[in-house]
Amino acid sequence: MSVKRSRRAVSTEECPGPGVAQSRREFLHRGGMGFGSIALTSLLAQDGLLASSSADGLSLAAKKPPLDAKAKRVIFLFMAGGPSQVDTFDPKPVLNKLHGTQMPESFGMVKTQKLTEKALLLGSKRSFARYGESGLDVSDLFPHVAQCVDKIAFVRSCYADSVTHAPAMYQMNSGRVLMGFPSVGSWVVYGLGSESENLPAFVVMTDPSGSLTGGPPCWGAGFLPPLYQGTLFHPGPTPVFDLNPAGERSRLRQRRSLDLIRNLNDIRAADADSLLDARAASYELAFRMQVHAPEAVDISRESTETKSLYGIGEKRTDEFGRRCLLARRLVERGVRFVQLYHGGGAGNMTWDAHSNVEENHKRMAGESDKPVAALLHDLERRGLLEDTLVVWAGEFGRTPMSEGKYGRDHSPFGFTIWMAGGGIKGGQAIGATDEVGLRAVESPHHVNDLHATILHLLGLDYFELTFLHNGREERLSDAEGEVIEEIVA
Repeated sequence: MSVKRSRRAVSTEECPGPGVAQSRREFLHRGGMGFGSIALTSLLAQDGLLASSSADGLSLAAKKPPLDAKAKRVIFLFMAGGPSQVDTFDPKPVLNKLHGTQMPESFGMVKTQKLTEKALLLGSKRSFARYGESGLDVSDLFPHVAQCVDKIAFVRSCYADSVTHAPAMYQMNSGRVLMGFPSVGSWVVYGLGSESENLPAFVVMTDPSGSLTGGPPCWGAGFLPPLYQGTLFHPGPTPVFDLNPAGERSRLRQRRSLDLIRNLNDIRAADADSLLDARAASYELAFRMQVHAPEAVDISRESTETKSLYGIGEKRTDEFGRRCLLARRLVERGVRFVQLYHGGGAGNMTWDAHSNVEENHKRMAGESDKPVAALLHDLERRGLLEDTLVVWAGEFGRTPMSEGKYGRDHSPFGFTIWMAGGGIKGGQAIGATDEVGLRAVESPHHVNDLHATILHLLGLDYFELTFLHNGREERLSDAEGEVIEEIVA
């Protein structure tokens, strides 16, 4: 719980008179109605030496990672709804042979959200081929991503704990199935700060099709100060609302208003108030974004070739292509963590293929395949991929058994995620599910291992990155994960 700041009056006896010694910082703050302090603050921020006004020194100033870092930033491509592993990156010939039969008893009991023990196995209609020098299998749903496999490390043995969307989304984002814990993006910004003074450190872009099942807790800061929560960029031509000042308010007038607010907040503030600090910081950031954000989000400045690469102008790929291109523009301007959600709204508008996996996955992959491959290619040719970590994952996978005639239910027991870029050894697939694609059986890796790997590649110690909350040193995923060493270069 935040402690309210003291608003008591300041007596004349407390104010230093002539000849009373003052610190240099206090002199600058009092002199010139605080303008000297503004200059000092700016210089300290540029040098990464600025602490926030909170008592514990929390800030968004860029920090040097404590360990050797292979990546500086992250783009997390979240396929909301749960893509089917056996129709995308994990071919299962045995499943196709057993199509239409009940699950053999040797695979054990299966408890999903909707299926019964009598559910029949559903073979995949997708065709798989081997690509790249590595010869990795990719389904025909991803002809463009298939051309990038030598950059990609597939983890075919990921598993999670919940069969329900929202808890599974919370776990993929925070390591816990309950809401209210800090997201991985918040932990990254807490650990490393921001490389940009003029854009948010953590940006989230949701799908215009509808709201996300897990909602804002997926990118929330939890018990971390709200300074570290994700900033939502909206779908469409205006990602950031209300950038322009209201009425005829000049920048000078805005600047004076912000200075007045800050000075009022600082008057003999006895204790830190993280909510107030975060709100003041957001005002300051919004002020700077009025100048810098319009250029950052203006993809019209990109070449025709680049826009075509992302599928902009094509009906299926235009929307997600724009967001992938915007992600590239943001990370090259210093944004630390960008998360893109593909799929939004109810049911079939996400990868949640309960009724017809063929129709659903053809449509969803058709929207995302070309933009995702373009993102990898564009980052690489600009020299950004080597220190930008790209993650592709849903909240879980899907069952090899059928729901109805043609659908698949949720399956957290074994599914595929992949990573590319900063510090990843591409051109490989590690781990495996069983012969029908139900459970991770070879080199299984929990979602928490993914989090440990992300932090490790960014030069952050999974066990040492802590925050004191309710008398306990808290960590991302409660430090229950291990680095996936096989995919680290």
